[in-house]
Amino acid sequence: MCLAVPGRVLDIEERDGTRMASVDFGGVVKEVCLEYLPDLRVGEYAIVHVGFALQRLDEESARQTLELFAELGMLQEEFGDAWEMAAAEAGMDPRALPSEGAPAAQAAVAEMAVAQAAVEEVRDR
Repeated sequence: MCLAVPGRVLDIEERDGTRMASVDFGGVVKEVCLEYLPDLRVGEYAIVHVGFALQRLDEESARQTLELFAELGMLQEEFGDAWEMAAAEAGMDPRALPSEGAPAAQAAVAEMAVAQAAVEEVRDR
């Protein structure tokens, strides 16, 4: 699922002629394009979808929405580590994944997927 999530602008800079910002989404910071909201300032909130700030939002509405998304687990779904989520879905403990990052985690998840496919193939016979 791809959500439009409220976030608070932490800083703004111009990169290659494009206005960009670091935006805090309840503890997760991402880079966001501000071209649709050229007058957005540091400290203000905006609704962001697929990396673009689309609409200014008041702080209280942003806070309430972020709390609701967090309660529903939607922030983890939107911003969580894809390899950790795949490992969890494969029945692995995501904390047991190697700390080297994506390549090692990817290999572990791939091994689990191959094993699961083999089990399903045998079961289908």
